[in-house]
Amino acid sequence: MDHREKMDRQFEFCREIDKEKFIGRQTYLTDGVRKENDAEHAWHMAVMALILSEYSNEKLDLLKTIAMILMHDVVEVDAGDTYAYDEEGKKTQAERELKAAERLYGLLPEKQAEKFKNLWLEFEEQKTPEAKFARTMDNIQPLMLNAASNGKAWEEHGVHLSQILKRNEKTMEGSEKLWEYAKENFIDPNIKNGKIDTSKHEKT
Repeated sequence: MDHREKMDRQFEFCREIDKEKFIGRQTYLTDGVRKENDAEHAWHMAVMALILSEYSNEKLDLLKTIAMILMHDVVEVDAGDTYAYDEEGKKTQAERELKAAERLYGLLPEKQAEKFKNLWLEFEEQKTPEAKFARTMDNIQPLMLNAASNGKAWEEHGVHLSQILKRNEKTMEGSEKLWEYAKENFIDPNIKNGKIDTSKHEKT
């Protein structure tokens, strides 16, 4: 493959991921007026990792962590965003995202395609310090925004505390300190003000 063909493929990938900007998420921006998109979510997590990496449970390769954060939602260009509490959507999520990973990373030259697909798989497997901390960012960022927007999305979707805790059952594996902070500052105040459902009839 000559340099021109290589660059053609790299720019094709870069154009294709512009579609992330059109993938809507369920989390409101801090003003509670509109919801964020996938590209905004990825950017925000990457900055947060840069700022908060000192609280990781384990020593990190920060550049690898940020690359993982920026690349892992690329698959949603094809697969779409699966809302954290959409149990039906989760049943087909893995299959949809694997197919998307093969097509989207496959646009790149072979070595880069393999590198970034493997980075995506590493995130999904959740075994390395980088993958665990990237997942922590993926979970903490929407908690922070949900709290900043006064629990608007939680209230709209009738989200139960048990759902939030299940969604975050591995958040502490990346950072116990950040999880404790999130519980105290993002979750507990919204339990007290009634934005998070804690009724005895728990949703499954």
